[in-house]
Amino acid sequence: MEAIGLDMGNATANKPSNILIPIRVDPSAEGLPLPKTMTTGSVGVDLYASASERIPAKQWRKVSTGIAIAIPNGFEGQVRPRSGLAIQYGITVLNAPGTIDSDYRGLIDVILINHGSIDFQIERGDRIAQLVIAPVARASFVRDPDLEETERSNGGFGHTGR
Repeated sequence: MEAIGLDMGNATANKPSNILIPIRVDPSAEGLPLPKTMTTGSVGVDLYASASERIPAKQWRKVSTGIAIAIPNGFEGQVRPRSGLAIQYGITVLNAPGTIDSDYRGLIDVILINHGSIDFQIERGDRIAQLVIAPVARASFVRDPDLEETERSNGGFGHTGR
């Protein structure tokens, strides 16, 4: 397996421009494309279904991609819906964004839900979701009964109006 490397050549604000992610391809996904961006401005890479699956209307299914990846420590994978599937068929990622932790090494599955009124058929090799690799910050929490006041304060859901 190749080592994980960071290409800092085009980095700005100390953010890497390219992260090498080792990938293991399950036999179920042999012959499918590896994740890649489709355009130079794309943020996410497409994930492909490694098997056909029917998602009945108003139900969800776990769909395997047949790949496992090694995300570097300090990063996460975010599994996001594909906008075309959402607008055309009502198909989206149920737990969007799904999180892939840096220490997970199992096959990546995507929980897809069919919000549409008819069944939806996924074929092996269909693009089913996007994967974004993003840096994460580690947080430590400390008790403080007197949180700093803000203009918003405790205004929540819909507090600014429609």
